[in-house]
Amino acid sequence: MLVEEIMKKDVITLEPHHTIKQALELLNEHHIRHIPIVNEFNSVVGIISDRDIRDAAPSTLEKNQNQETLNHQVSSIMTSPVITVHPLDFIEEIASIFYEHEIACVPVTKDNRIVGIVTEKDLLYTLIQLTGIHEQSSQIEIKVPNKAGMLPEITHIIGERKINISSVFIYPYEADRSQKIIVLRIQTMNPMPLIDELKNRGYEVLWPNIPGLSP
Repeated sequence: MLVEEIMKKDVITLEPHHTIKQALELLNEHHIRHIPIVNEFNSVVGIISDRDIRDAAPSTLEKNQNQETLNHQVSSIMTSPVITVHPLDFIEEIASIFYEHEIACVPVTKDNRIVGIVTEKDLLYTLIQLTGIHEQSSQIEIKVPNKAGMLPEITHIIGERKINISSVFIYPYEADRSQKIIVLRIQTMNPMPLIDELKNRGYEVLWPNIPGLSP
């Protein structure tokens, strides 16, 4: 899946000369947490978060604190330079960027102009959709040899029972890298007949591990 499929295109931005007070008003009005800062060419030159503003703004508990802080330009608190992504990047790359750089938002740029924005909430929602967990379904985990052709074998057995597959994930088996785990979410609320069939054909089903089924 590409970034352009999940990004928000209506991006609220400010320019460096705008004030912290204006940024605070936008955050509260639109219930957002990040505002890209752009120049006159709509190129991203910085970004501010609700935390940046919270750290800079006067405390409501301090009556005598200088309220003039809110009149400072956002350029004084923005983060720059900014990590950006392209609309044709893959969402897996964004997940890696969020993790490696410990950030929660990336502007999306094309031809050096902002065209969208993606937050960690957007990414998390998309990953939830990809797992198929939002549908009525059951999850099964099968340990198989780490070799070509194992996934088609498993899906063929599922197809024989006329069961739809909502999602498929594959990851290495940590205890033995010669094995891997195939995780499938299937559109049935009673996976027991399929689990029994898989075990009868010699596959090791790790989850669900239901007593009484054929080994």
